[in-house]
Amino acid sequence: MIYIETERLILRSWKPEDLPLFIAMNKDVRVMRYFPTILNDSETEAFCRRIQEEFSQKDWGLYALEIKSTGEFIGYVGLHEIGFDADFTPGVEIGWRLAADYHNQGYATEAAKAVLSLAKSAGIERLFSFTAKINAPSERVMQKIGMVKAGEFMHPNLSDDSPLCVHVLYKIDL
Repeated sequence: MIYIETERLILRSWKPEDLPLFIAMNKDVRVMRYFPTILNDSETEAFCRRIQEEFSQKDWGLYALEIKSTGEFIGYVGLHEIGFDADFTPGVEIGWRLAADYHNQGYATEAAKAVLSLAKSAGIERLFSFTAKINAPSERVMQKIGMVKAGEFMHPNLSDDSPLCVHVLYKIDL
């Protein structure tokens, strides 16, 4: 199912043929450099199952991202219920993960702007986004889609000595 199209992209349901590409993406150190670890095959398969479950429960989630002109799967952009306790939870986050060859081409920003409209039509009133403080590229996407910095926090699922522990938090009211 196609949820929305932008000038260059299609945000759609996941297809079985996306899985091998997603597995490879989650093993790529360039893609996962701001995450605690790369994911093995079974971890990515479990992640895909959670994505499908969230779509079944919420009617929204992490949309598969495809280049319109080629039909190529390049990652995801979408919505996800925040899965840890913090002073801003419960809540819904907007997030993205793209294959490294598609970084710095405006795809995440273009798709995230489209997801804002999907979130609003789904009745979501506020979205959050967060990333490790050292992840300047993702923070720039948050700024480009109109989010405002709400602060910083220590991610509860990371050890205090991790270089990824300090996270920036952005929000936007829809």
